[in-house]
Parts: sequence; C-alpha cells; structure tokens
Amino acid sequence: MSKHTEVKAQSQGFLHDQRKRRIAADVATYILLGVLAVIWLLPIVWIFLESFNKNTAPYQSTFFPTEYSFDSYIGLFTDRKVLDFPRMFLNTFIISIFTCLISVWFVLSVAYCMSRMRFRGRRSFMNLVLILGMFPSIMSVVAIYFILKAIGLTSDGMTILALILVYSAGTGAGFYVMKGFMDTIPISLDEAAMLDGCTRWQVFTKIIIPMSKPMIVYQAITGFLIPWLDFVMAKVIARTQENYTASLGLWLMLEKEYINTWFGRFAAAAVIISVPIAILFIVMQRFYQESMSGAVKG
Repeated sequence: MSKHTEVKAQSQGFLHDQRKRRIAADVATYILLGVLAVIWLLPIVWIFLESFNKNTAPYQSTFFPTEYSFDSYIGLFTDRKVLDFPRMFLNTFIISIFTCLISVWFVLSVAYCMSRMRFRGRRSFMNLVLILGMFPSIMSVVAIYFILKAIGLTSDGMTILALILVYSAGTGAGFYVMKGFMDTIPISLDEAAMLDGCTRWQVFTKIIIPMSKPMIVYQAITGFLIPWLDFVMAKVIARTQENYTASLGLWLMLEKEYINTWFGRFAAAAVIISVPIAILFIVMQRFYQESMSGAVKG
C-alpha cells in the first residue's frame, strides 16, 4: 500500500469516526431535550387534566383522573359564598391592565430622558438606580405598607388603587433595557426632525415611540405579569377577600378548611389564570413581528 493510499484511508477513518461522534452527540442532545420537555410539560398536563377531575380530593390513588367533568369550572364561578374567585380575578385584571399602561409610559419617558438628554446628576441617578436594583424588592414591603397606611390607602375601598400605585411607582427605575435600545436609534433622526420644526414631544411621539415597538411589547408583557403573578405585596396590602387578587385566592383554596372541597377548583383556577397570559403573548408576538419586519424594511 502506497503512502498516499494509507493517508487517504486514515483521513476517511477519521471523518467516519467524527461523523459517528457527531451523530452520538446529536442523539444524546435530543434525548436530554426530550426528557427536559417531559419534565416541563408533565405538571402542566397534570394540572389541566386535574381541573376536569370529577373527584375533587387532593389525594388520589391514580396520577391522572379516571372520571372527568366540568364541575370544578362551574363551581368556581357559581359558588361565590365561600370564596369569590370571579371578584378576585376581576381585581387582578384591573390592577394588571392599569399597571401595564402606566409602567409602559413611565419606562418610555425615563428611558428617553436618560438616552437623549444631558443634565446635571444624570450619571449619578443612573448609578443610584443600578445599585438599588441589586436589592430584592421584598426588603421594602414593610416600609411600603406603613407609607400606604399613613396616607389612608390600606382601607377596603382603596386597596386596588394602592396596589396599582405600588406596582407602577417603581417601574420607571427599570429603564436600562429600554434606554439601551433607544441608544441604538441614531440621534441624527432627532436632529433632522428638530430642523424641520419638531419639538421634543413630537420627536418622542412620532419617531422614538414607533421605533421602540419591540421594547414596548417587552415592557407591556412584563408590566402585566408582575401584578398578575405577585403574591407577597398583595398579601400584605389586601386585608379582606373583597380586595384579594387571584394569587391570594389560589392560596386560600389550599388552606386546610378548603383543600378537600376546593382542590379541583384550584386546578381550574390555575388553568383560567394562564389564559390571559397566553392571549397576551400571542397578541404581543404579532405586534413584535410586525414592528421588527417594519424596522428591517426601513
């Protein structure tokens, strides 16, 4: 066998071994991803099927239900004497909608000021916000409660307003991501618009906001999900069931006196709570894709 033939055979063997290793790595990757997908989807499938379980007891002999019915969904909205879940759901929806709108406006305004304006104390303010963001928000729960109590916002009729203020007030501090996006928008567009007679307000509303749609979508989703999923702040501020949010309602359903009769309804409520989140993601994804395609075309 010539030296050239031997080298060619060795290279073919190396390529063959490399191909085997690549196939083995791909198989191992897909197996791992499949196992992780099952682990991730199994609780979701289980809670969805459990919401249709005719047996509402929390402890059962089988993992999946054996009999199915809509009793949990029907009872969740018709039996309002013990736990008024529809009222809790409505409270949460109102709080989340207003928080979403206010937070988007706050973040846009602060990010625009930090990105486009230069003023004394700007860098110090940004550093201060960055440092404060390193501390968990739960540290301020007690202080926030006593501030709200001092101004009379912890009474039954003011709880929803108090929660909207609490969730919205600090959102402007989360301007860093939005500011980073606005920094990528050429400032020459602002200058050209001002030369044509536009004011800063017109530049902000006619140029910056339309070009920031992807980040507006992100902030809208974040602003909606924070009050929708929060438990700690709602638990501290809301004192009666009339002012409870959906997360507090779910927590009550697992209490000792309710769990045996409300566990099926707990599963049904968990499914219902996920519906607005899914709708929000679907709708916002469409706007995100449209804004990104428009940006590419521009």
